[in-house]
Amino acid sequence: MLDESLLDAPEALAEADRRALLRGAAEAGARVRTAARHAAEAGVHGLKPDGRPRAVLIAGPGAAATCAADLLGTLAGAGSPVTRLAPTGVAPASGALRWELPGWAGSVDLLLIATPDGTEPSLSLLADQAYRRGCSVVAVAPAATPLVEAVAGAHGLFVPMATAPYDETDEPPLTASAPGVFWALLTPLLALLDRVGLLTAPPEAVEKVADRLDHIAERCGPAIATYSNPAKTLAAELADSLPVIWTEGVSAGPAGRRFSAALAELAGRPALVAELPEALAAHNALLAGPLAASADPDDFFRDRVEEPPAFHARVVLLRDRPTDGLTAAPSARDLALSHDTPISELEPETGGELETLAELIAITDFAAVYLALASGA
Repeated sequence: MLDESLLDAPEALAEADRRALLRGAAEAGARVRTAARHAAEAGVHGLKPDGRPRAVLIAGPGAAATCAADLLGTLAGAGSPVTRLAPTGVAPASGALRWELPGWAGSVDLLLIATPDGTEPSLSLLADQAYRRGCSVVAVAPAATPLVEAVAGAHGLFVPMATAPYDETDEPPLTASAPGVFWALLTPLLALLDRVGLLTAPPEAVEKVADRLDHIAERCGPAIATYSNPAKTLAAELADSLPVIWTEGVSAGPAGRRFSAALAELAGRPALVAELPEALAAHNALLAGPLAASADPDDFFRDRVEEPPAFHARVVLLRDRPTDGLTAAPSARDLALSHDTPISELEPETGGELETLAELIAITDFAAVYLALASGA
């Protein structure tokens, strides 16, 4: 159950935030600037690549690395050579995970390692394997970890992960889906892939991303009341609901998939995600089934103290296209409302592709954090 009164109690939110999730979301803009400075100091902007790599392989644990690979592949466009190397192993622990290069990887490929840990033995072995195959290696990880030596031994480039003072303590531990971790890993990779010509993310665009994240932190901070706070509003709307996340536009896809991952890891909430217009066919039967609001009308005689409310779907529509363009949004609204399914919509302010994507990610990150804190996750 969601305690909505907690959403408008900043001091209570701070007390409940044992994982520093709100602080990480609020500091996302500062984390981007620090990460961009670390990338520059590491020499990313001074690189002189011989050309575009044939393939970009991304390895790393947790949701942050997965979402970073998803976003970079989307920004690189159709025919993107970005591939995530999924780990294998018996447990999601640093010593149990295993990564392997595909058999075709060689001297014309680039290996990117992104991890908020840096102690994974298999990532160090992966860097050595890449060196023996002739792959270029770049890693983003905390400083003073075993991965630093492994990358140096592979004659690769190491970029220290932008951290905050509370990241370096044992309490709270780093959470893979935490906003600060995501932006600290993503920003140096944006700068690098801009340098090799796979996508467009010059320093001025990265600075605009930081500014947009600061703006969202002002709009969605814990001191802003729910009625004027889009993240708190979305969190309250998703109480006792199954989020059905529909995205429209190229950039909204990674934002929707990250929102689904953050809801699961931070708030312990399941969510479904699909892209329009295919989502309309994929989820039509779901909205017409027992999860629709009309499928189980409120029983007047239900004991509202002992019996929890029925669990129903709620559509969350994330868009990054202008309202006057070709859009499936009207059909999405019609389908949801025809099944008495409520719908929440988020559309970013105008700006570059990176800025609009950052806004969608930032608002949904805040919403996932508020949902986690108010539900005691």
